[in-house]
Amino acid sequence: MTKSGQIAEALLKAMDEGRLAPGAKVASIREAARQFGVAKNTIIDAYDQLVAMGRLQARHGSGFFVSQARPLATGEERESLSEAIDSVSLLREQLVGSFAVRAGDGRAPAAWMGGLDLARALKRRGSEQDETHFEYGMPQGFEPLRDAIARVLAGRSIHAAPEQVLLTFGANHAFDLIIRHFVDAGDSVMVETPGYYPLFGKLRLARAKLVGVSRTSEGLDLEEFERKVRQYRPRLFFLQPNAHNPTGTSMSLSNMHQLLKIAEQYGVVLVEDDVFADLLPQGSAHLAALDGLENVIYVGTFSKTLSTGLRSGYIAGSRTLIRSLTDIKMLTVVNSSTFIESVIHELIVRGRYRRHLVQLREKVAKAGASAQRALREVGIDDVSGPGGGYYLWARLPAGINTLELAKRATEEGIFIAPGAIFSLRPDGIDGTAMRINVAYANDYRFLELLRAQCSAAVRSRG
Repeated sequence: MTKSGQIAEALLKAMDEGRLAPGAKVASIREAARQFGVAKNTIIDAYDQLVAMGRLQARHGSGFFVSQARPLATGEERESLSEAIDSVSLLREQLVGSFAVRAGDGRAPAAWMGGLDLARALKRRGSEQDETHFEYGMPQGFEPLRDAIARVLAGRSIHAAPEQVLLTFGANHAFDLIIRHFVDAGDSVMVETPGYYPLFGKLRLARAKLVGVSRTSEGLDLEEFERKVRQYRPRLFFLQPNAHNPTGTSMSLSNMHQLLKIAEQYGVVLVEDDVFADLLPQGSAHLAALDGLENVIYVGTFSKTLSTGLRSGYIAGSRTLIRSLTDIKMLTVVNSSTFIESVIHELIVRGRYRRHLVQLREKVAKAGASAQRALREVGIDDVSGPGGGYYLWARLPAGINTLELAKRATEEGIFIAPGAIFSLRPDGIDGTAMRINVAYANDYRFLELLRAQCSAAVRSRG
């Protein structure tokens, strides 16, 4: 931790322990520099951090004061916010937790990402005297990148003009814009179960009524889908046809065709989450290609394949929809980062992103095959995926509850993603299931934990 970070931590501790009460004035910059034995700029950095966190207030001409404690809530926390927070507990652990082994992580290791090419592109763009770095960009996003994405989509038989592409801060931002456009409180919205749990949180925050449709090894349970469509009349259905998170499976072409037919019959808009599209084999089927973006909204991202830190993605849809979503984006975040988008564009047009993807596909394929061998060796045979993405869906022997296992694993510094978190209800998924990231599956500590659990389960049955 930096000196300024250490000072900020010390002040936070004093506040939490009551030695710095709400409303109290903290030492002046000069006095604090003397007390801590550092330069004044270090104190300024520490105070700025605490101001940004809302723990200090700067009063012009008076100095810095401890922020007043937030008033107690007059009633229960809003149910929608409480449910949303509960549903993303796993995400919080991924982002802020400290784990030696990250078998349940949703991201690839930094070593698999853009690396040197990305660093060079960032440095080159940052050193250029380009005034666009300091101005608001177009709300729809950097036009050259939208044009490049349109050409990439054409290679997937998804035909969209650049004006049918909206750039976002990753796929989650794309989902947020779509929800804001379509969903009112009380509306029924369909999701896959097991499915993408942060999406569940977003929809609960919007006070939507979530309707789950079972995901099978072939795709969706279409009988269940049609039955629930007739019962709940949803406007939207969010799904990930390829390299599904968490099961790692992909829908069959027949399953896709039947889904589109039913959705069109009942007027259900499909939101296709295709975050692993850049890793899929050439010729893979896409709902948006079969539908022509008439009844399908297509979501892609660079965060899964280039850098989780850059946060850049996109939506492809009809011109009318993209105009509406652009307005919502403009009202909520003004615009996305032209600087980041120009860096990604450079990597694409120079061919560096394509070369990176070749290497990344090879890493994923090797890691996936190795992970499945390792899991079989410790007694786990029921494994699906990865299907082009990062995930395996493993079912452990009967008698092992992965939710309980995840709690125990945390004590050993091992991060596990139990199957229950991907369900709309904790009891809605086989309790023995878990999502495993192929990049971390071969860690001996994780495998030894599973071996011990599988052996114990076998002994208990014997």
